[in-house]
Amino acid sequence: MTNALPDRLSIDPDSPYYDETAIGEGVGVRFKGAEKTNVEEYCVSEGWIRVQAGKARDRKGKPLTIKLKGPVEVWRKAPEEAADTPSA
Repeated sequence: MTNALPDRLSIDPDSPYYDETAIGEGVGVRFKGAEKTNVEEYCVSEGWIRVQAGKARDRKGKPLTIKLKGPVEVWRKAPEEAADTPSA
């Protein structure tokens, strides 16, 4: 197992960028210097994250998301930290 995180990761199982093992191990996301816990998907190389847009849902029942652009940093969370907050 490598310690490198994927460049792009999603918590949606229908996404081609979904990786259950990476999510299960815990991933921390920092966007514009602030740690985010509500990230649905991120891409480090393109510099964006997707977060929920309130409580709105699409016709399939999935939350609507908005894309925010800016510097993105990701890291592996410590095991006790990963158990506290699930995040992408």
